[in-house]
Amino acid sequence: MLRYVGKGILDATSGLGRITVLFRQIIYWTGRRPLRSKDIVSQMMEIGVRSFPVVGLTALFTGMVLALQTGYAFSNFFGEPVYVGMAVGFSMVKELGPVMCSVVLAGRVGAAIAAEIGTMKVTEQIDALYTLGTNPVKYLAVPKFLACLIIVPILTLLADIIGVLGGLLVSVYSFNIPAAVYRDEILNFMRIDDVYHGLIKSLFFAVIIIMVCCYKGFTCEGGAQGVGRATTSAVVTSLVLILISDYFLTAFLVSIGIGATHF
Repeated sequence: MLRYVGKGILDATSGLGRITVLFRQIIYWTGRRPLRSKDIVSQMMEIGVRSFPVVGLTALFTGMVLALQTGYAFSNFFGEPVYVGMAVGFSMVKELGPVMCSVVLAGRVGAAIAAEIGTMKVTEQIDALYTLGTNPVKYLAVPKFLACLIIVPILTLLADIIGVLGGLLVSVYSFNIPAAVYRDEILNFMRIDDVYHGLIKSLFFAVIIIMVCCYKGFTCEGGAQGVGRATTSAVVTSLVLILISDYFLTAFLVSIGIGATHF
């Protein structure tokens, strides 16, 4: 039993060390010119534009069900659905927007990245890049890294807006809350640092997704089965790390006054 625990600790430590080395290489090659702007734009299209319908639809119904649950709960407690706009706004902007958007991207984009790089690894295409004098990290990982850092906060902001609008629809048509009241609750109670709170977290989530998925791809082995295992592991690991880091990021940001409760 102790042997398996020790092996697990050693494997986790080794993996952390190797992913740290990969992160350092990505940062190094990001600062080296020339950057392949065409590849970065292509990755932004793949990560952002093609993911937007899924993210938008998820955000819309998340905001709607949040408003529905909040309206019913507050009606039971207070006799009327009060502060629905405030509840939906805070929930979407500070938590559900960045987390939900990152979870969707980890499942859609993260799996594709791990599968793409993993397939190149097991078919020795990455070795061929070395032979041709091309660094695989600069060629494969850097465009995806930069695209994620740009696109994930943008998608998060769009998800926040769509979620709040979804809550507005439910508030107006299910609880007869005037749109002006819903809007004023958000504008009167929320501040700009609440938006920053969610956007900062989305940046960290973007780094988690791209680093985990690239690492799983670069260390993939074992043929087609290995690619499948690497893809599954990349998605699961990304989701777990997003949820774990969400708690610690929230605690840290609130402790330094970004997104702290204020009324």
